[in-house]
Amino acid sequence: MLPGKADGDCTGVILAYKPPMSKDDETGAAGSNRDTHYAKLRRAHRDAKREREGLAPAQPRSKRNMPARKGSLYADRGPADTVYLYGLHTVRAAIENPARAIRSLKATRNALMRLEIAEDAALPFPLEMVSPQEIDRLLGDDAVHQGVLLEAQPLVPRPLTDLGDAKLIVILDQVTDPHNAGAIMRSAVAFGAGALVTTQRHSPQESGVLAKSASGALEMIDHIEVRNLASAIDDIKAQGFFTVGLDSEGPAPLESGFSGGRIALVLGAEGKGLRQKTRETVDMLARLDMPGAIKSLNVSNAAAIALYAACQHLRSLTGD
Repeated sequence: MLPGKADGDCTGVILAYKPPMSKDDETGAAGSNRDTHYAKLRRAHRDAKREREGLAPAQPRSKRNMPARKGSLYADRGPADTVYLYGLHTVRAAIENPARAIRSLKATRNALMRLEIAEDAALPFPLEMVSPQEIDRLLGDDAVHQGVLLEAQPLVPRPLTDLGDAKLIVILDQVTDPHNAGAIMRSAVAFGAGALVTTQRHSPQESGVLAKSASGALEMIDHIEVRNLASAIDDIKAQGFFTVGLDSEGPAPLESGFSGGRIALVLGAEGKGLRQKTRETVDMLARLDMPGAIKSLNVSNAAAIALYAACQHLRSLTGD
């Protein structure tokens, strides 16, 4: 803000326009002399680094063959039986998951050190040393890959009969955003939930975005897919779970709505919330009481609060 001006007040302000300093592009076209000098130094440093790493010199690229910049992630372009995972936490968890079938690993030397994997390690899958730019070209520049990319087969969803002795599970009613679903997975693992139940349609598929948002939790929780959510909720109730649907207009506050020693939290998509059939099927609709002016939360934030409250209820039954 300019001195003496209130926020939003632009009266009397004269803005001086200064043309931007031109820069060398990747093809070597010259801008100012100063830019040309520093651009040459940057290119020389880059090429020397690539030579030390045993890589070919970077080739000039025009805008036509630059990688996509609008979220067209590698995971979205791969075949149906392949998932591309990236990020240190995500890849480390996938490697440590015995149920994950891995096809190959691409990593920078720095990322490999952070994963504590030796360059000559005897791995059950191929390892390729690459530069960060090579992963950028595969994923697009919106993926925070931290220098590592794993090619693997998707995990096989578990059947509804595999709930075992889980005391707490999460059910998602058409939560389609992979960022939200991944964040909910992370919270579910943090609070000890035994499974995440989603529908086969109108739910995010396993992808690099989902896995990165889950920060490793994708490998740590059973994922169960069902065709008909209302029918699945009835089956879950038959296994002894008390099902609680989160609704901003629910008749009771969440913390007073729990019953029994097995809890299933049901959350709906942002905006439309739980579908009518889901609302009619759960044992109880409950709300998060919030004293502030905003009365609703992002679904992943609401999930974290609900999981905490459910854990407190379950602990009260055991005296922990």
